[in-house]
Amino acid sequence: MELIQDKQKKAFEALKDRFHYRNPMQTPRLLKAVVAVGVGSLRDKKKIELVEDRLAKITGQKAAPRGAKKAIATFKTRQGDIVGLQVTLRGKRMEDFVNKLLHIALPRTKDFKGITPDIVDVVGNATVGIKEHIVFPETSDEELKDVFGMGVTIVTTAKKPEEAKAYLEYLGFPFKKKQ
Repeated sequence: MELIQDKQKKAFEALKDRFHYRNPMQTPRLLKAVVAVGVGSLRDKKKIELVEDRLAKITGQKAAPRGAKKAIATFKTRQGDIVGLQVTLRGKRMEDFVNKLLHIALPRTKDFKGITPDIVDVVGNATVGIKEHIVFPETSDEELKDVFGMGVTIVTTAKKPEEAKAYLEYLGFPFKKKQ
């Protein structure tokens, strides 16, 4: 199992012919990983604290609360109510989290057959939805009644979606093969 740190160093050699890179600085890199959890339906402060605590265990960093931008009476939210939690990881923590995501969490996901290549957007960022946080080893031994999902966005320096897909595939993202 080769780590992200090692693969990033070799990415230029692997991708230079395909995308005609002349300089190693043209090779895409990982900038940050953003982990977001919505808690809009939770009114209980203890449950929000529980989600915040588990997110901190998973990422190794305290989550920042995100407030509602405007009041919506149908959802019984007021402006500024906490509707989500977010963690932005950079540097070593980001690399460790992406390693854990690729090598431990995704393979532990129930009925996992690969990630669809459509997760890469126009700008070259990839967003993966995880239905259950218990796929991460830090939280698997806890009670199963308070299970929540999360969105993980991997931000790259790639200019085009094709570059980002090739780069992420080289890093080890398990994309589904077209049939």
